[in-house]
Amino acid sequence: MNTVNAKEKNFVSAVVYLHNDGPRGVEFCQAVAAQLDAHFAQYELVAVDDACTGGTVEALRAWAKEQAAPVTILHMSLYHGLENAMNAGLDAAIGDYVYEFDSTAMPYPADLIWEAYRTALQGSDIVSVCPDSTRRGSGLFYRIFNANAHSPYQLRTDAFRLVTRRAINRVHATSAHLPYRKAAYAASGLKMADLTFAGRLDEKTPGRFNLAVDSLALYTDAGFKASMGVTLCMLALALAELLYTLIVFFTGKPVAGWTTTMFVLTLGFAGLFAVLTIVVKYLSLLLELTFKKQKYLVESIEKLQK
Repeated sequence: MNTVNAKEKNFVSAVVYLHNDGPRGVEFCQAVAAQLDAHFAQYELVAVDDACTGGTVEALRAWAKEQAAPVTILHMSLYHGLENAMNAGLDAAIGDYVYEFDSTAMPYPADLIWEAYRTALQGSDIVSVCPDSTRRGSGLFYRIFNANAHSPYQLRTDAFRLVTRRAINRVHATSAHLPYRKAAYAASGLKMADLTFAGRLDEKTPGRFNLAVDSLALYTDAGFKASMGVTLCMLALALAELLYTLIVFFTGKPVAGWTTTMFVLTLGFAGLFAVLTIVVKYLSLLLELTFKKQKYLVESIEKLQK
């Protein structure tokens, strides 16, 4: 193990999301703390308690006191979900570099935690540690997102990421609240890098579908393209109906296409409502970002220091 004098002087924070993780939550925090303690002279572990039950927090508190580990437990007032709870954790973290652990699963080698920091020192403000295999649904989302985003970096499924204080300040200068942190970092214009490990993330986080829809609306022009596509389809149907009417008029044949006409009208109204749905989604997000200033409620902050 390195001596204290050989350890890195930068202050590092590790924000860990906890929600009913059971014993695995404490084991994960122990593994992270071991890596940080081995390489950094100063660090903190910020555990976000998102309405945990089942003794996870109690076990973490007992371990932190026994090992005299620098742990801060952020107790949320109620269940907030991953993104809002992690936003609270980021606001509480004070490190020059901040690790974001959205899950306590560790399908990657623990030494990638240190490797991510070494990669950041080479000039990257955001370092993502990613599996080389991705679930089909996640792969489809990222293909759509990357095809419609205006970022030079391609988003991928990641197990955790390391961000600099500059990256956090940059994205918070753009928006006080980050509906989807990963997309906000990609849109920040700062350098990103990926580290890959052999494996796959199999856990599914609740609310990911709604998050995916919000992210496509906020950080890409996929909604605009979809709206334009629906509009063009409606225009094509209208032209087809006009052509049909002209043919009937000039041939003098009786109009027997009542069913066809109603079918066309039905499709037209369906397209109209599809466009209105997209518009309403954008307006709801706009109202959410503009008027809802308080994104999370913290019940208490418990500091367990060395």
